[in-house]
Amino acid sequence: MRRRTAHPVAWWGWALLLATAAGRTSNPWLLLLIAAVAGLVVAYCRGDEPWSGAYRVFLFIGLSAVAVRMAFYVVFGGSDGPTVLFSIPSVTLPDWAAGFRLGGNVTAEGALAAAFDGLRLATLLVCVGAANALASPRRLLRSVPAALYEVSVAVVVALSVAPQLVAGVGRVRRARALRGNTNRSPANLMATVVAPVLHDALDRSLALAAAMASRGYGRSAGIPAPARRATAAALLVGLLGLCAGAYALLGAATPAPVAWSLLAAGVCAAAFGLAFASRRVPHTRYRPDRFGPKDWAVLACGAAAVCGTVLSGVFEPGALWPATNPLAVPDLPLWGAAGVLLAASPALLVPSATEEP
Repeated sequence: MRRRTAHPVAWWGWALLLATAAGRTSNPWLLLLIAAVAGLVVAYCRGDEPWSGAYRVFLFIGLSAVAVRMAFYVVFGGSDGPTVLFSIPSVTLPDWAAGFRLGGNVTAEGALAAAFDGLRLATLLVCVGAANALASPRRLLRSVPAALYEVSVAVVVALSVAPQLVAGVGRVRRARALRGNTNRSPANLMATVVAPVLHDALDRSLALAAAMASRGYGRSAGIPAPARRATAAALLVGLLGLCAGAYALLGAATPAPVAWSLLAAGVCAAAFGLAFASRRVPHTRYRPDRFGPKDWAVLACGAAAVCGTVLSGVFEPGALWPATNPLAVPDLPLWGAAGVLLAASPALLVPSATEEP
């Protein structure tokens, strides 16, 4: 039989809070710990649905992001230092391109700084992959606020593309194995894997959106034009407030009390906008998905990671943003590490999505 796991909104909130903690540091030890915690929770809590393999896909994408960031540093430059690893032919750029270069010296300090930046981006992608692997897009769609009912067709396409990509990769790999196709050249993989997977994922997502549209999702009939405009304005104000608060929290230049105040104001504005807009949209749910104590516990575990990085920023700011010049082994921020370890608690709190009868 199947056991209901944590609410998909709780999983997305937990993953986004982990991503917030990753965005507030460039310490490689802390970033690797966040990626490991996300992988641990996925390994213990995911089910056997098609989207459960999304973590591995996003992990590969994250590693590719690190490689691309390193390649950009080698070609276009960035932070430099006295330890030259090698040199490549350089091109003189005009004055308006000051700060950039093409070729030249590649230093250990600059390469390390680029690796830290790439690792932070990879960790953000891994957190998103964990949310995709744990949260059921169908349950998440049922939990979409009534204010977003008119855009539910676009929402379902956005939510289902990544799971369909993961499932499509598995189907195409099985089909290649059955046909005895073992050619792994880039051209063959592009023709027999990448193109079919993208085509299949988009087709399935659009077919699901068309089926929803035929059942009345996204309709605006029966709602007066002034009510629709008021609903859109309230929703826009709330979401803009939430984005402003999240941007202030992620930005290292904003003091923590100001960032948290802006985030709290943004959350209040978003909640008011959603509540005001939801009252103007006729919408019913059959068997609504309740948000229970276990789901709040999952969110609290994610918030522990953010609190840990905030405390590290107060008591050990140098450990969150380690310097690469001169070369030195970064210290592990203890407050941040403790918060991230607490974020692994859902592995114990939430059972797997499948259970023996």
